[in-house]
Amino acid sequence: MRHILSVLVENKSGVLSRVTGLISRRGFNIESLSVGPTEDPALSRITAVVLADDVAYEQITKQLYKLISVHKITDLTGGAAIERELALFKVDSPPERRNEIIEIANIFRAKIVDVGASSLTIEATGDEAKLKGLEDLFRAYGIREMTRTGKIAMARSSKEA
Repeated sequence: MRHILSVLVENKSGVLSRVTGLISRRGFNIESLSVGPTEDPALSRITAVVLADDVAYEQITKQLYKLISVHKITDLTGGAAIERELALFKVDSPPERRNEIIEIANIFRAKIVDVGASSLTIEATGDEAKLKGLEDLFRAYGIREMTRTGKIAMARSSKEA
């Protein structure tokens, strides 16, 4: 099962290495990884997607809590979180097909961030399915280069006042 871990850690060098090392030493692959500072400059948030059954996932979280630099772990698996990724696509775009590519980008609410003589670079954000759909459409034109961030996630706000 895929688990989305949100780990609040101290914003210090070596912390990411200790967290990812702990997960990989136990034989689990990190499918996606994203790290960045939080609203508190002393803390960073690591968002990791790992494949593990429930027992193994529980072991990972118990081991992570033993690290001094780990403050909080939240399981964002399931519908209780907002998940997003960012992708950049450099797509072949001869002048006669450029309008088609721009129209596809507009439908997906993506932005053109660079225009070259024979290519367009498009920035898109969204869930995994949206970015996969956009990638599939751009493949027909030729993707020169593509890069994606790891998944970031945040718990949804409570509906109660």
